[in-house]
Amino acid sequence: MLIRITLAVSDSVLRQRIRKHLARPDIFLEVPRGRKNLWERIVREPADVVIISQSLLPNPLKDRMAQLQSHPDLPSAVVLSDSADPKEHARLMAAGCEAVLFTGLAVEQVRDVIETLLEKRRRLAQKSFFTPQPLAEPRLSDFVSNSPGMAVFMNLVPRVVRSDTALLIEGETGVGKERLARAIHAEGPRSKWRFVALNCGALPESLLESELFGHVQGAFTGATSARRGWFEIAHRGTLFLDEIGEVPIHLQVKLLRVLQEHQIQPIGSEKSFGVDVRVIAASNRALETEVEAGRFRRDLYHRLSVVTITVPPLRDRSEDIPVLVERQIPYLARETGRHVTQISAEAVQALCRYQWPGNVRELNNVLERAILLCDDTEISLEDLPESITGAAASTGAGPALDSAQRIRLPAQWLAKSLSEVREAFLPDLERQYFSGLLRATHGRIGEAARRAGIHERSLYEKMKKLDLRKEHFRRAPGEEV
Repeated sequence: MLIRITLAVSDSVLRQRIRKHLARPDIFLEVPRGRKNLWERIVREPADVVIISQSLLPNPLKDRMAQLQSHPDLPSAVVLSDSADPKEHARLMAAGCEAVLFTGLAVEQVRDVIETLLEKRRRLAQKSFFTPQPLAEPRLSDFVSNSPGMAVFMNLVPRVVRSDTALLIEGETGVGKERLARAIHAEGPRSKWRFVALNCGALPESLLESELFGHVQGAFTGATSARRGWFEIAHRGTLFLDEIGEVPIHLQVKLLRVLQEHQIQPIGSEKSFGVDVRVIAASNRALETEVEAGRFRRDLYHRLSVVTITVPPLRDRSEDIPVLVERQIPYLARETGRHVTQISAEAVQALCRYQWPGNVRELNNVLERAILLCDDTEISLEDLPESITGAAASTGAGPALDSAQRIRLPAQWLAKSLSEVREAFLPDLERQYFSGLLRATHGRIGEAARRAGIHERSLYEKMKKLDLRKEHFRRAPGEEV
């Protein structure tokens, strides 16, 4: 995060010396010009530290310090006094000043005091903008699996960890895009700085711009004080922009400028300043499709997708489910305060046969529910939702499945690889599934998408790919319900 310092020093020589010392990438230095309404301008702007000459402080002093204490950033006040009188210094400290420095001190002594305050502000900033961590610190090893699709995925990810380039993560809702972004940040060169996550789809358009870039006081109705944006807060760290496809077109232009020039301009401000942030964006739908539809800027897409990583859905890597379950049970048991340590083989089989429209997030929710309902130390089939146990039963594959009940596979399938079988079989399966779903819902897209557990736009894309039209499934006039 950028440390903001307001430097209002009447002595031009001393001001220049302090300014030279504070010229560094993680400090934004504001030097107000002129004395007219100086204090009003100071308390209006964001600040972590205010360094001010005593001669520029208006009276009554106690009221001025009270204004700083009510400031959203609670800035520390450092007063530079021409007096070496200890009583005068004590009076200023009693009024609320963080430090009082005699201007006759050596520059090195002034510098040391300022450095101590800056370190204190950095620690305070970490606490003020603390983000709750997930159950376990994400690591790239969490994504290692036996799935061929994930093997390709994991071959690419380590190559981008050490880079500063923008990264686009695509994948269905719940596959773990934010967790992957956190793992990349945690194992990269920016790990000692902040990871900031912002869901662009969860904020109204009127608020999103302010959240990203900040605003000055009076920039719009309700802006009673200045506010820092997340780009500034994430300075030197990583900014994760989830659901990037929901950003309005006019904000996409401003976002593109930040990625190109590494400069941000708060709403209502005439000044821009530099930030050093790695941007990782994520989307639950293909942005390239959004570009073709005119809903996303092509130049921004190319800027974000220097490297694109697609996280496979859980249904395409069911062989990973036992490992995911084994890893999550200890964390979820500790979080819920339950002494559950394992899961039965029958329950694992049922989990592996389920299609998981909500992906890993849904799996975690199901496990947490099972742990809460479990009366023993082992999760059984009875502890799982009926939607999962019913799915296992409907396939004719219950816990007592023997060789006589197994599905008889065509002999030619056994000579092919898994990916070849999927390529030959899945398109027809998807066509039958979506045709049946649309027929059952009489072509109602919203209802069909809800049942399928996907976004309406994703359903439209599937229908276009499979050449299915909702008009063909609508109820005929006079047809009984």
